[in-house]
Amino acid sequence: MIELSRETKETQISVKLELYGEGKSTINTGVGFFDHMLEAFAKHSHINLEVSCKGDTHIDDHHTVEDVAIVIGKAVNKALYPIKSIERYGNAVVVMDEASVSCDLDISNRPFLVFEMPMEGKIGAFDVELVEEFFRAFTFNASLTLHLICNRGRNKHHMTEASFKALAVALRRAMIINENAGIPSTKGVL
Repeated sequence: MIELSRETKETQISVKLELYGEGKSTINTGVGFFDHMLEAFAKHSHINLEVSCKGDTHIDDHHTVEDVAIVIGKAVNKALYPIKSIERYGNAVVVMDEASVSCDLDISNRPFLVFEMPMEGKIGAFDVELVEEFFRAFTFNASLTLHLICNRGRNKHHMTEASFKALAVALRRAMIINENAGIPSTKGVL
C-alpha cells in the first residue's frame, strides 16, 4: 500500500493506492464528475484507490484535478519502479455508446503524452479542458508514455469516461506479472 499526501495553498490531498487490488475506491475530491472518473479508473484497473482532496473549488476545479493527478501519478510511480517481471506495454480500446477511445502505454520511465481528444465546453459544471490536464499530470508523475486517441464520439461524457477506462485497462494489462520478463528492456534498466 502506497500512501502519499501533498499540501499547497490551493489543495490538501491524501492518496492511498494498492496497485494489485480489486478495484475498490473511496473518492472525495469535491468535484462530482471527477470522482466518477476516478472510481471508473480504479474499478477497471483493479487498483484500490482512496483519494481525499480539499481544494479551492470556489475558484474552479483546475487545481484539484491537476494536483490529484500529480499525487496519484507519484503513487503509481512509487509502486511500479523499478520495474521487473511485468509485461510493460498495454493497450485498450474502450467504447461507450457512440464513443471509442484508444489507449496505448509503455511503463517506460520516459514520460510522454499524446492526447488527441477534440473536446471543449463542459460536462455539467466540469470543464472538459481539465481532462487533458489530468492525463498530463498523471503521465509525467507516473513516468509513463501514454497515447490517448479518440477514435470517434460526440457525447463528451462518453468520450471522457471511455478515456479513463481505456487508461485503466491498458495499465492493468501492462502491469501483468510475467516472471519470464525480468527487466523488460534491452537496456537492462528502466
